[in-house]
Amino acid sequence: MLAENTVSKTRLWMPERVLFTPTALDESWGQQILKRVESLQLPVEKLTQNRLSISGDDEQEIYRTAKRTLAVVTAPPSSFKLSPIPPSADWQFHLAQGCPAHCQYCYLAGSLQGPPVIRAYANLSQILENLKAYANPSKVTSYEVSCYTDPLGIEHLTGSLAECIRFFGSFEEGHLRWVSKFDDVDELLDLPHNNHTRCRMSVNAAPISSRFEGGTASVKSRLEALRRLALSGYPVGLVIAPIMPMEDWELHYQNLFDTIATTLYFECDLTFELITHRFTSKSKETLETWYPNSKLDMDEATRSLKRNKFGGSKYVYDSDTMKTMRRFFEQEISKRFPQAKILYWT
Repeated sequence: MLAENTVSKTRLWMPERVLFTPTALDESWGQQILKRVESLQLPVEKLTQNRLSISGDDEQEIYRTAKRTLAVVTAPPSSFKLSPIPPSADWQFHLAQGCPAHCQYCYLAGSLQGPPVIRAYANLSQILENLKAYANPSKVTSYEVSCYTDPLGIEHLTGSLAECIRFFGSFEEGHLRWVSKFDDVDELLDLPHNNHTRCRMSVNAAPISSRFEGGTASVKSRLEALRRLALSGYPVGLVIAPIMPMEDWELHYQNLFDTIATTLYFECDLTFELITHRFTSKSKETLETWYPNSKLDMDEATRSLKRNKFGGSKYVYDSDTMKTMRRFFEQEISKRFPQAKILYWT
């Protein structure tokens, strides 16, 4: 059994620059974010136009500058037309775009335009109100908010995730889903969530988390944060991603499950989502620019090419490897966590 307060918290991400566009400052939530960052004595720059510009001598310098910058902007009109996001949820929406972590397999690489500045949206009330139009009156509608950002990683700067949880607490037709690799959950524990928010942590085996997940909380810290959320009555979940068949992978993932079982030793509403590593040609090119010395395996020759109905393609593990890993994970979870649900394998 894990004792209270045995895991130290991770240092919060503090941007070197905080930029506000004029339209963001016109929003009440933009003013709320301004007060937060000013209370942390962070350097604030109020822009004269609604366009961001990040410069540098080369791609790596632009990347480093962007990842140290928080820009408070307004969500563009296109973001109000929600997209489905199976198998994670019915719909995705966004409180922000970009992430302060430095994961060398980053799924945002190649999918977002321009330098990876962390953009927080100031027009939060409109974003939340827009969700109601997508609710299905015949069933509970699920909404994923972590597709383009790690909302907990910037929560101390924005407060937007807490506001979102409050909104869903009284939104009978909708349930919220978010996932993180950070651990600062103090401000979320006593919110009136009404069991309408599922909090998940993304975790992985030690060789992957220690080697490829820079700037994040340790896996033990994430699990301790999830334990606290579960004890506060939240439905919780674990996203094991990206699963990789590294050397002795069964042993390393068994050790991960041991740590999970030790931390979540009590009965709780628990789900698992299992996601294997995959990449596209575009994401590989971007990641190799961002992390030129990475040891991440992205050898197309050892992968299978999978195409989707929209004409896109990605490199995944071969069928035999996928079947072997899936069998292992499903057996381990059913043996150790018989009450938990496996939502999907992909």
